[in-house]
Amino acid sequence: MSSEEESEVVEEIQYETIVDFLEGTPPNKMTRISDLSEHKILRGGRFFQDILRTPEIQLHCPGEACNGTRFFRCVAGVGKELSKKYQYFYLTYRCSNCQAHTKTFSLGARIGAEGEPEGELYKFGELPTYGPPTPPRLIKLIGPDRDTFLKGRRCENQGLGIGSFIYYRRVVESQKNRILNEIIKVSEKIGAPEEKVEVLKAAINETQFSNALDMAKDAIPESLLIDGHSPILLLHSALSEGVHALTDEECLSIASSVRVVLGELSDRLSQALKDEAELSKALSVLMHHKND
Repeated sequence: MSSEEESEVVEEIQYETIVDFLEGTPPNKMTRISDLSEHKILRGGRFFQDILRTPEIQLHCPGEACNGTRFFRCVAGVGKELSKKYQYFYLTYRCSNCQAHTKTFSLGARIGAEGEPEGELYKFGELPTYGPPTPPRLIKLIGPDRDTFLKGRRCENQGLGIGSFIYYRRVVESQKNRILNEIIKVSEKIGAPEEKVEVLKAAINETQFSNALDMAKDAIPESLLIDGHSPILLLHSALSEGVHALTDEECLSIASSVRVVLGELSDRLSQALKDEAELSKALSVLMHHKND
């Protein structure tokens, strides 16, 4: 291809919808929007305005009546007029189900051409902060390092790979014994082989983080395996590399995976203990009935 032909090649512009942007784009990012505005004719057709679209979006609502994905409708910022210059404003959405919880976006927007729907949208931030909620079971598992974990979560949401990797690694290192103790509880409840329980206890006494995870990786009860894999082995493999040997993008990918594995492990630990508690209660009821 000649230089003239190369100069004629125009890179295809990638567009998002405004719904996808509000629901799933992290802060500090400018995105081209395909349906940013709608054209409104005013004063008998002699004048018009380009108005920001504020469609319904779906977000997680933490309210007790919801605790899941619900429709949110815009209640503040509706009817914002746009131009070719950036306009800065807030949009506030409220849960249509419970009518109690809101999400506020700090945005900048401009249209590409008058009367056309395309434009640019920049997200400065949002409150509550961007990203899916951290499950209460995971917060309970990491215990005292909740704030450190949430700092890592904020770094991950902002695409800061090295920061999120370092915070998550710090949490797992600091709460290594807490995590292993929960695994021991499950092991003892389900009657796991004594030698495996002893291995887990020995891992707690091991001061070297990497060695402790390596010791415990094969002593995990089957009920805690994730798709047949030991969560401890997965964490060990993810956190064994030095941060300086990885790109920021690689750190971000690993950090996200560590968070997902920790979340799944917390779910499986909670479920295993719950199942055992329900079984014990059922046995108690049946034995009491038999004695009567």
